[in-house]
Amino acid sequence: MAVVHDLRLAENDQEVACDVADFFIRSAAEATGGPFRVALSGGSTPRTLYRRLASAGCADRVDWPRVEFYFSDERCVPPDHAESNFKLANDTLFQPLNIKTSQVFRIESEAGQPELIARRYEMTIREQFASPSPAWPRYDMILLGLGDDGHTASLFPNSPALDEKLRAVVSSESPRGAAHRITFTVPLINHARRIVFMVTGPQKAPAIRAVLEDNTVDARQCPAKLIRPTEGRLIWSLDRAAASALTATTQL
Repeated sequence: MAVVHDLRLAENDQEVACDVADFFIRSAAEATGGPFRVALSGGSTPRTLYRRLASAGCADRVDWPRVEFYFSDERCVPPDHAESNFKLANDTLFQPLNIKTSQVFRIESEAGQPELIARRYEMTIREQFASPSPAWPRYDMILLGLGDDGHTASLFPNSPALDEKLRAVVSSESPRGAAHRITFTVPLINHARRIVFMVTGPQKAPAIRAVLEDNTVDARQCPAKLIRPTEGRLIWSLDRAAASALTATTQL
């Protein structure tokens, strides 16, 4: 299957959420022969998406018992912490939809040293996918955001995590906020069937231009440039504010 790239523009964050929710619903319906496995992200834009998916107009359009939820990254904080990606999804998606705990594979981010947490989560993923190393688990969908420094998941500029070629999950360090993180690696993300970036707001416009148009920016300085699926579909769903620095009709 050839790689398909898709740039979508919406007027605002609500329309971005609607666009991605519709794509999620269609993708889940197309999945056959097993669970629909999705990795979630954190941040304000996914909150809008999760609320949309849990709303009356969307909730009854997905066979939720077939969906398995994972996390592309997490801060090393307790699951009830305000900065926890799990808490965000739990409050706005899992609880409103009565998702069973057996469908949610959270990163146990409070349980020991970051490196040990990362190895445990990779073991969980590989067991669920029946995908021992060196094979790569293949998600049906991975949702990602974009930091104003060009990072995605918890893959930060110049991080040693960017060099990982064999492991699916590693620990990383953030230059701000909760320092200790757990993150999917670039190869794991790039093996997904569908990768969806959701990016909104004018503060993200320079980073969007760096990723999509500026070939002078090195990928180690802008890690989102490394996300190029090996076989699958890459979607950028942007509002007009986030796309405002693009200088041309960008073809990915």
